[in-house]
Amino acid sequence: MNTIRPGRKEDLPRVLELVRELAEYERAPHEVINTVNLMEEDGFGPNPVYGFFVCENKNGIVGLSLYYWRYSTWKGKRLYLEDIIVTESERGQGIGKLLFDRTMEKALEENCTGMMWQVLDWNEPAINFYKKYGTHMAQEWINCNLEASQIRKILNQ
Repeated sequence: MNTIRPGRKEDLPRVLELVRELAEYERAPHEVINTVNLMEEDGFGPNPVYGFFVCENKNGIVGLSLYYWRYSTWKGKRLYLEDIIVTESERGQGIGKLLFDRTMEKALEENCTGMMWQVLDWNEPAINFYKKYGTHMAQEWINCNLEASQIRKILNQ
């Protein structure tokens, strides 16, 4: 039986394992610089910046939905789904749906005007999963980011 529950501090080592598993799947394991200590500080410190749900079954924690809030000048408060991760051996059993549904419920509980996320254009299983919900998939936006090292260099710090 799969159980969805809010994440706890003691879940973080397994959560980071799942994050690394996702990074392998997305062909970017070298990109993961997060640590359990950072996740503890950022999620359980005085000003938490994210929340998460886990899926547990007889095999332990097998899935994760990690989210945070963002603010849109056009739409207001939005829940941003950073990742849904289901460990490879447990995929195809409805765990992703359970996590996604619980995350949508959280968006409503928090009075968000909606929720948003990204999906890699080559991740057909995920794209097909989200299409089942009638998801609008914008093609016109380009993702942008700067790493802290780049910002320091730009600002000469």
